[in-house]
Amino acid sequence: MSKDIERMDPVNYFHPITGSLLPTSLHRTILKVGEEPIIRRCTTCCKLFHCPFCNMNRFKPTTEKHVKKHIDTHFKKAARFEDFVIFTCRLGCREAGHFHCVFCTKTTLRKKTALIHLSICKKRVVQTLSQPADCISRFQPLESMENDPNEDLSLLPIPDTDSLVHADWPGCKTEDEPSSDFQLMLVPGLSSLLHRQYSLSISSDLIRTQSFIGGRWVSAPSSFPVVDPATGTEIACVTDCGPREAREAVSAAHTAFQSWKQHSAKERSVLLRNWFDLLVQNKEDLAKLITAECGKPMKEALGEVTYSASFLEWFSEEARRVYGDIVPSPAKDRKILLLKQPVGVASIITPWNFPSAMITRKIGAALAAGCTVVVKPAEDTPLSALALAELAARAGIPAGVFNVVPCSRENTPEVGEVLCTDPLVAKISFTGSTATGKILLRHAAGTVKKVSMELGGHAPFIVFDSADLDLAVIGAMNSKFRNSGQTCVCSNRFLVQSKVHDVFLEKLGRAMDRELRLGHGFDEQTTQGPLINVRAAEKVEKQIADAVAHGACVLKGGKRLEGSFMEPTLLSNVSTDMMCTQEETFGPLIPVIKFNTEEEAVTIANSSSVGLAGYFYSRDYSQIWRVAEQLEVGMVGVNEGLMSTPEGAFGGVKQSGLGREGSKYGIDEYLEVKYMCFGGLS
Repeated sequence: MSKDIERMDPVNYFHPITGSLLPTSLHRTILKVGEEPIIRRCTTCCKLFHCPFCNMNRFKPTTEKHVKKHIDTHFKKAARFEDFVIFTCRLGCREAGHFHCVFCTKTTLRKKTALIHLSICKKRVVQTLSQPADCISRFQPLESMENDPNEDLSLLPIPDTDSLVHADWPGCKTEDEPSSDFQLMLVPGLSSLLHRQYSLSISSDLIRTQSFIGGRWVSAPSSFPVVDPATGTEIACVTDCGPREAREAVSAAHTAFQSWKQHSAKERSVLLRNWFDLLVQNKEDLAKLITAECGKPMKEALGEVTYSASFLEWFSEEARRVYGDIVPSPAKDRKILLLKQPVGVASIITPWNFPSAMITRKIGAALAAGCTVVVKPAEDTPLSALALAELAARAGIPAGVFNVVPCSRENTPEVGEVLCTDPLVAKISFTGSTATGKILLRHAAGTVKKVSMELGGHAPFIVFDSADLDLAVIGAMNSKFRNSGQTCVCSNRFLVQSKVHDVFLEKLGRAMDRELRLGHGFDEQTTQGPLINVRAAEKVEKQIADAVAHGACVLKGGKRLEGSFMEPTLLSNVSTDMMCTQEETFGPLIPVIKFNTEEEAVTIANSSSVGLAGYFYSRDYSQIWRVAEQLEVGMVGVNEGLMSTPEGAFGGVKQSGLGREGSKYGIDEYLEVKYMCFGGLS
């Protein structure tokens, strides 16, 4: 037995802000990633230990070895497919009666659903004995140990009740918030990332957990947790807004619009500039929030804050350049004027991968035009949006002009529907998946709202024979591995011409080994953080498995790690019928397709139903012009892997969306053109 297992030290987890114990939040991580379970002591009556994965009560571990034996029994029985445990939650769920499956990510099952899920889960694993299954946990079992024949370590049946009450003691309940002497013991081997304590150490004024409506911080009846995707520990509990709060925010924005549109362009410009200055002054704290809730490395988070602030700066300047037109009239007694006016209240729905920049890119243009906004941030990353609201108030943005309504995944459909159907809303701006965008478009159609959509991407990255391969490798690294591959403009399909194929793969593989390091975003050496959640990691894992099953070769990485971490992966011998070339990955996977002719590459690149970004490398100027014009995308990087800037027009074609963000065209999305014919002139 290893020294680590022999030591078995108790581990406490502390809130990064308050320093208080987090005994009830850690279970989400344990369940989510299928890691080793916890043994907890009842704090209210019997003072005995209870195993959360079975109905084992009156459990008196006199030694650490006893605890480990009981847990090992679970693992050994599971490995023999003798027992798949679904248990009633006793670890602080907000609603009583939840069931959890130890071997997958299902964590909100009810009694009947749990029993159905149990049979499906077991069947799936049995059917995939020869390979890792989607529904089985990734854990390292403890070493086998001989059981003491005098110890009863049997696993009792699933309880017949949906109650949190222990079966043997009807009056016994574990506390929702156990006292400080609560004992938490972990089976050794849980990721060292979970053991390390990371502190946000930021200004408490920027850590806001309530919604921001009409210039006030407002609570809702319920709340939801925001977790660090690297460790699963709870960062904060945020107000869970519902339809009522969404309507209140829309009403506040509509009221504020009546006065905000009357502000002069210069007044709006000055306020946006004030807001920009505050982002720059607080960039360290804002970056820490991004890293904590999004998982990206601190260096990238700092870059995002700078990028986020740049949109406020850009649109503070564009506010004073909203020009109308005077058009020559065909008649002498009239003048023709074209005026530009703000559309009204704008609903802003943003993703988690750029929790600050995706907001400012939209609201910078909206506020500059004279619109007011209601922002619904992603449920994974609401803290950055709320910090922006705090800084907006400090900058002097009037009450009701900028509103934020965070909500949980469960409330998102209802809140989103309100924001897209309320008659007071005139404009919708959404960044997210194509599937969700289509739903929002249907909602918007009922009241014919102005809509801009930045939807899914599936970017090709083409390397022609004439390319500078060293430059192409740099571009590939930048384009693919920024935010661990979780950007909408990430290169997804790599096409390399046959003459340079092998050399490019060799150079790229060496660059991956040299430059990529997995870890927590707060670690200075980290270049690759976690994916946003376990579902994201499972999607990448599924694409890799599909590619390998169809003949692809894994040159680098390929493995799912603990939690939501994925090894950066390089695949060769990839074909266009593989899943990774047909759908967006949103993870650190490079599938390389070999091609022979320019026409073949362009055909493959244009075969997707989406067209957001595309990249190619060539030193043939004629080829550059041909390919740049032929690629069916909204943005083209020629010998460049990073092209996002506030001066550029960001947007796609086909099913990648509608409209443009950033650039001088971005503000037009929030303006209406009014034709005025001034007659009766002599």
